[in-house]
Amino acid sequence: MTYSTHKTKTVDEFTELIQNYPIIGAVDMDNLPAKQLQEMREKLRDICYIRMTKRRLINVALNQAQKENIQGLSEHLKGMPALLFTKENPFTLFKILKQNKSPAPAKGGQIAPKDIVVPSGATPFAPGPIIGELGKFGLKTGVEGGKVAIKQEKIVCKEGEVISPALAGLLTRLNIRPMEVGLALTAVYENGEILTKHVLDIDEEAYISELQAAAVGALNLSVHAAIPTTDTIQLILTTAARNARNLARESAYITADNSEELLSTAQLHVYALISHLPDEALSQELIAFKNAAPSTQATSEQTTSSQEEEKKDDDADEEGAAAAGMGALFG
Repeated sequence: MTYSTHKTKTVDEFTELIQNYPIIGAVDMDNLPAKQLQEMREKLRDICYIRMTKRRLINVALNQAQKENIQGLSEHLKGMPALLFTKENPFTLFKILKQNKSPAPAKGGQIAPKDIVVPSGATPFAPGPIIGELGKFGLKTGVEGGKVAIKQEKIVCKEGEVISPALAGLLTRLNIRPMEVGLALTAVYENGEILTKHVLDIDEEAYISELQAAAVGALNLSVHAAIPTTDTIQLILTTAARNARNLARESAYITADNSEELLSTAQLHVYALISHLPDEALSQELIAFKNAAPSTQATSEQTTSSQEEEKKDDDADEEGAAAAGMGALFG
C-alpha cells in the first residue's frame, strides 16, 4: 500500500466513523504517557472509541462528512489531536474523563491548562536566594518562624500561556502540580452544535442548588399569584381560608365561624364605653351589665385563647401544606 493510498484509507475510515456516531469529541493527547493512554483505552472501551492520526487528515475527514456544522470541530483540535466517537451523553463523558485525570508537575514549554496560582502561606525554604526567585514572579514574601512565607496568593501564569522553564522549576519546588495527565476533551459535537469544555465542565452541586432555588421561587410565585397547580392548590386554599377569616373578623361580617367572637368583642366594647360613666348616671340595666363584667372578661379570655389556638392551627395547616408542596417537588 502506497503512502497516498494509506492516507486515503485513513480519511475514509474517519469519515465513516463521523457519519455513524452521533457524538464526536475532539481530544488533546499531548503529554499523555503511553502507559496511561493504554489504561484509559481499557477503561473507556465500553463507552467510546478513540482514533488518532495527523491533524490534516482529521480536517479532511471533517470536511467530507455530511453533518451540519461538523467542520466547526476543526478549530478545537489542540496539541496532539484525536477524535473520540461515542453514544454517551457529552456531559457524562466529560465527567468520566475528568475523574480519570491525575495532577502532574509542569515542564518548561507546556501550555497552562488553567490559571496557575501560588497560594499564600509558609514554604519549606529558609531565607536566602529563594526570596529573589519568588520576587521575579511578583510574589510578596516575608519570614515567619525561620522560613520564607508567601504573603499573598498570585496568578503566576494565565490559562493558555507558555510555562517558562524557570517557573516550572519553581512550581515543582513548591510542590504545585498544575498539569493534568489524562485525555483532555476540548469540545464535543452533538446535533449540529459544538459544546466546548467550558460548557461541559459544570459544578453539579451548584447546578442542583440553583434548580432547587428556582423550584422554591416558582412555588412561591404560584401561591402568591393564586395559580392553582397540583403542587400549590393546598397552599392556596389554606391561605385563602385564613385571609377570608381575617377579613370577616376585621369587617365585622358575621359568619357561623366568627359570630360568637364578634358578639363577645361587641359586648366588651359596650362595657368599655359605659364603664367610664359615673354609677349614678347608669340605668339599672347598665348597672346589671356592669356587675356581669367578670363573666364578660372570662368570655374575653376564652375568645383570645380561641383566637390564638385558631392562629396556631392556621400556621400548622400552612406549614403542612408547604411541606406537602415541597415534598411533591423534590420527593
